[in-house]
Amino acid sequence: MSFTFLIEAFFIALSGVPVALLVTAVSLLIALPISFLLALSRINEVFILKQVTQVYVSFVRGTPTIVQIFVIYNSIPLMLNMLIEKYSLNIDIYSIHPLWYAFIIFGFNTTAILSEVFRSALTTVDKGQLEACQSVGLTTFQSYKRIIIPQVLVVAIPNLSTATINLVKATSLGYAISLQEITLKTKVAANTGYHYLEAYIDIFIVYLILCSIIEYLFKLFEVRLSKYKGVRI
Repeated sequence: MSFTFLIEAFFIALSGVPVALLVTAVSLLIALPISFLLALSRINEVFILKQVTQVYVSFVRGTPTIVQIFVIYNSIPLMLNMLIEKYSLNIDIYSIHPLWYAFIIFGFNTTAILSEVFRSALTTVDKGQLEACQSVGLTTFQSYKRIIIPQVLVVAIPNLSTATINLVKATSLGYAISLQEITLKTKVAANTGYHYLEAYIDIFIVYLILCSIIEYLFKLFEVRLSKYKGVRI
């Protein structure tokens, strides 16, 4: 084992953290509003949308993430190519940066996971609270913003934390689409001297530190949300 490379590779792995965090942040920004709306459609049994959401969630939960990556990564260029040929557009789809594919892939995956998180959390809030809010003059939007969503977050925050940590770890699969994140950068550096053990140790340490920090931040957020426990109208 080369301790010199172990130290060097640690900083190489750290250089991939911004990409992993960017993919995580953008995926969450995409997933949070959409997943909440999908959860509402299932709770309120919106016709067709409820069935489509169930199929979508079953697909994501029932297939490996790496398979979803390959399916989406290979499907998007085909669909875009059809549109380009149809409208005679001058666009090179093969020059699209892998980062954009990562946003779509992980956003697609995270939306399904969070929709289940929000659905289970919404079932813990008494339906009569919405009617109570409206009876005191609040609109539906105001009711959800001020009363219902804070209570939902209190219940959902542990699962949101787990989902976010799993998303961070899942970004390591970005190597499959040549995304320059933690795993790919470190493995490429290890190729020169075949220092794969050292590389994997560093990857392990960096992800452990990163996920521990995220878990700690969620715990702080959970403490702040604790004031909403037991809120009733």
